[in-house]
Amino acid sequence: MRHGRARLEVVGAALLFSTGGAAIKATSLSGFEVAGLRSGLAALTLVALVPAARRGLTWRAAAVGVAFAASLILFVQANKLTTSASATFLQSTAPLYVLVLGPWLLRERATRKDLVLMLPVAAGLFLVFAGASAPGRTAPAPASGNPLALLSGVTWAFGVMGLRWMSADRRTSPMAAVAIGNLIAFAVCLPLLRPLTSVPLRDWLAIGYLGVFQVALAYVLLTLGVSHLPALETSWLLLAEPTLNPVWAWIVHGERPTALAILGGSLIVGSTAAKAWLDTRLPPAGG
Repeated sequence: MRHGRARLEVVGAALLFSTGGAAIKATSLSGFEVAGLRSGLAALTLVALVPAARRGLTWRAAAVGVAFAASLILFVQANKLTTSASATFLQSTAPLYVLVLGPWLLRERATRKDLVLMLPVAAGLFLVFAGASAPGRTAPAPASGNPLALLSGVTWAFGVMGLRWMSADRRTSPMAAVAIGNLIAFAVCLPLLRPLTSVPLRDWLAIGYLGVFQVALAYVLLTLGVSHLPALETSWLLLAEPTLNPVWAWIVHGERPTALAILGGSLIVGSTAAKAWLDTRLPPAGG
């Protein structure tokens, strides 16, 4: 019974995460304004509703929070400039950077199958860049947005590795790092916010959804479900996020990524899924 509920919680988190691109594009605010207001509301929601977000405010949590803050800001900026498909596919290259940096930062050696399975991620990365869309209404500057999306994948990789690093300190909590990251993102963007009274109601509704549901509630659901599911099943269920993100942008805004970008994204998401599956089927390195 609890296993089935955990599945619904993780799927719910993935579905909420996947709506980010469409909701970000629905606002008339700048990328910094969306990122700041979204993160401010998310931080307030997490601190108010999640006790773990108020505990373990250590220097480790703050350091990881910086990586999360950078990811939050960069991803919003990328979505404002390029297609949702390119933004989410390029951020999904994070495992490639974990593979490269993990041996130095975490002392976790990459295996031969890791190296082989990351080749499609690199190929997919090339195809997404090669298949960049022409500037359009919802993606006015893909040439600027794609590098930001790629950088958000790098910072997200640091965030993921940071959570692993935090596990050595029992005094802290992943939710504390998420809350701190949102607070930092809000503080960074605060000087660039317009007077709040000049923000249109439509934009407030979008920001309210993004902060309370797409970020805060999604992380709460993910935290509740992930401790009751195997890592493989969790990783499979979370693939709904990069798969559906471009779909919502197409339904809401009529945004159509190029065929090359879709092919590249399929390689990135597919190789991540394959690695998660093979990790449970093949013996460890040297086995």
